[in-house]
Amino acid sequence: MRYFVQGLLYLVPIVITAYVILLMFNWVDDITVPYEIKYLGFQIPGLGLVIMLVFITVVGLLGSSFIFRPIIHYFELLINRAPLIKDLYSAVKDLMSAFVGVKKKFTEPVLVKMDVGGLQRIGFITQKNGVEEMGISKDQLVVYLPYSYGIMGTVIVVPKENVKSINLPSTEVMKFIVSGGVTKVLEKIQLNDKKTKDISNE
Repeated sequence: MRYFVQGLLYLVPIVITAYVILLMFNWVDDITVPYEIKYLGFQIPGLGLVIMLVFITVVGLLGSSFIFRPIIHYFELLINRAPLIKDLYSAVKDLMSAFVGVKKKFTEPVLVKMDVGGLQRIGFITQKNGVEEMGISKDQLVVYLPYSYGIMGTVIVVPKENVKSINLPSTEVMKFIVSGGVTKVLEKIQLNDKKTKDISNE
């Protein structure tokens, strides 16, 4: 039984990861199958994925050129005039920019002291200079707290003195949170004065 459980620990993550990758591969690849059959008479495995990767790269290349920037800007102006679409588009764009954009947001992992009996939570600073329009002063920070085993989270506003920086890569901290605190990064995190610094001193 012990060896059986150990085998599950080895195989289940590998199988699930491979299955998810296969599902994504098939979903992307199936988009071009009708066109492959119609124009080529047969299917080329992986062609859909290659076409999508090339298309996304070309869009990124064109979007970075000064010729297409006015077109993208005009397109965003049109979207901003549509009430519901504007909110959805801006939210998705800001979220994507936070993870993979030039101005990444989730790069400062912190330890937040809550008001409940010494409780602390791990999160990421998203705003440091205050947001006057929302009544958030410069003495406060906006912190994003991801949920374990999910892609969602919550946003809180806390005093700077309640926040300590974690001296670890943000990717490792995010993995630690999403996994529910059971990943190997647990062995690396030392939540003490040697590994943390007071944000209020910045």
